[in-house]
Amino acid sequence: MREQLSPELDESMLDQFQERGYLVLPGFIPADSLAFLEREVDLWVDSGLRKRSIAAALEPEAYGAPDMLEIQLAAHGELAVHPPLMSLLAHLMGPSFVFHHLHSDRRAPGAPGKGWHHDYEQTPQRDRDHLMVHALHYIGGLQPDMGGLAVLPGSHREVADKAARAHLGTAPLPSEDVIDELPPGSTVVLHSALFHARRTAPGASGGRPRYMIDASYCQTGTRWPPVKPYWRHLLATARELDLGRGRWPELFAERHFTEYVRGRAG
Repeated sequence: MREQLSPELDESMLDQFQERGYLVLPGFIPADSLAFLEREVDLWVDSGLRKRSIAAALEPEAYGAPDMLEIQLAAHGELAVHPPLMSLLAHLMGPSFVFHHLHSDRRAPGAPGKGWHHDYEQTPQRDRDHLMVHALHYIGGLQPDMGGLAVLPGSHREVADKAARAHLGTAPLPSEDVIDELPPGSTVVLHSALFHARRTAPGASGGRPRYMIDASYCQTGTRWPPVKPYWRHLLATARELDLGRGRWPELFAERHFTEYVRGRAG
């Protein structure tokens, strides 16, 4: 992935993240990487690799670790360590942070949404002393006919269960923000404790599919619950590929995680 300058980070952007819990970065991924990423997402979905990775997570005794991981796809691996993203994370978290996971998917128009939830991994949910971040990369951008991302500004400061608002489904909330128009290659950076929902656009069966790669990172200084039984294999693979290139020594270090326990992630 071509090196580019980090986005200009001024105090207002950092203040916005602290206050509202998210940042929108239009065109954050270089345009010449988008076609490669889209082809890799197509391969991941159409070849059955995504289904096999899910099976390996749900039934590790039967399937073991997947033969292929998303970060082994060349452009996906580069995206996981995209220099402007690393720079942004260093501004938000300080110089020491660790990779948590990367998920890749292509969702058809009109695919089901996902109700209000957050993704902060902590068992039990007890504080927000350390930062966890999700970077949602929209490879083809977002348009209203793809469905939108709804976020609840400020909710990242609550200490609440992930499903505390699940009973609301994807219903609109009075103080929400909706993000549904972004150019290709845009990224939304969320504090992982921010409540958000994925909406289905009404009558969107004729729209375009939505390509999204979700990468997550955690501030060091505490131990985080992994969400995949093969998490050690994931980190070892990233180290073997030298994705950190020696610049981010903690990025794929195992010592920042607890043991995996099925069904226990917070």
